Amino acid sequence: MSKFIYTEEKEKEFQRIAKKYPKIDAMMLPALWLVQEQEGWVSPDAMIFVADKLNKTPIQVYEFATFYTMFNLKPIGTYHIELCKTLSCMLMGAPELKKFIKETIGIEPGQTSEDGRFHLSEVECQGACGGAPMIALNHTYHENLTVDKLKTIIEGCK
Repeated sequence: MSKFIYTEEKEKEFQRIAKKYPKIDAMMLPALWLVQEQEGWVSPDAMIFVADKLNKTPIQVYEFATFYTMFNLKPIGTYHIELCKTLSCMLMGAPELKKFIKETIGIEPGQTSEDGRFHLSEVECQGACGGAPMIALNHTYHENLTVDKLKTIIEGCK
């Protein structure tokens, strides 16, 4: 039995979304996404909860969660910076943004700042090549970035 449960709000959202699917076991992606929205990451207890809810085994949920890079399998910072690492962003200044993040926040990709505020991930193309370089900050896109613009965004998080 899992120690994790959805909040009342997330359970209602789960039930609303489930009506769109012909079989409950097809709800793996939305079920995990609801967990991550609630907790910020997908814990082993949450995987057991999802497995029970969808009539799956915990290993099936684990396999699914580890396949998709969008799921955090450990706690991350309050502010999740997803820095695009593909060609357009690299050519347009992503290395300078990455260097700035390392120098000012003190983290590399895959790390969370000591104060728990920021987590940095390098991600594949987010479909905003025309606005390169870009980051997603807690799923909000910020395009055509310069170091100065990024500094302003980060200062706004403090």
